[in-house]
Amino acid sequence: MRIGILGGTFDPIHLGHIRPALEIKQQLQLDEVWLMPNHIPPHKQSTNVDSQHRLAMVEQICQQYNELKLCDIEIKRHLPSYTVVTLQQLQQAYPQHQFYFIMGMDSFIGLPSWHLWQQLFALCHIVLCQRPGWQLDVAHPMHTILQQKAISCSAHIAKLPTTDHQPTTGAIIPVDINLQDISSTVVRKKLQRHEDVSGLIAPCTETYIQQHQLYLS
Repeated sequence: MRIGILGGTFDPIHLGHIRPALEIKQQLQLDEVWLMPNHIPPHKQSTNVDSQHRLAMVEQICQQYNELKLCDIEIKRHLPSYTVVTLQQLQQAYPQHQFYFIMGMDSFIGLPSWHLWQQLFALCHIVLCQRPGWQLDVAHPMHTILQQKAISCSAHIAKLPTTDHQPTTGAIIPVDINLQDISSTVVRKKLQRHEDVSGLIAPCTETYIQQHQLYLS
């Protein structure tokens, strides 16, 4: 199968995670998108609620959307979640799958600060989410990498074999999607102020947060 991987703290998960994941699945004709909550992200000191609650909220979302599946490999880890290590483990566990790691342009620009980032290209394709018409500055160090490895979504799909094959890796696939102007920080602030978040998170997430009295302080 062809599997998209969307990682994050999901603190909490919101429509800015869900809608792009569904849009990417459709554009790239993926079989599934796996939502992968982090346990200890290397770039953050901590999360606002514990792993149990973040995992439960993502699990509920996956029950609501058949296209999305929960991947709990990182949240069960007691060490920082390095993407290269995770993808190595996934590749070993599921050698028959072809993985597409989904990231935004801000993460792509910062890739050189990631642990063993060059090895990512031997483990997966990278799906690069960008706003329509946006271009990376030619002076940026990652511009050359993008030029070398980029392939359009339609060209990538056209090259896919029609029968079972050895999974491939190494491409960067830019996708123009309707990025949602939503962040977990904004959601948390609204919850603290008891403001309406119905247009930002799924109803099941809002119910779970209310039931467990999360993000109140």
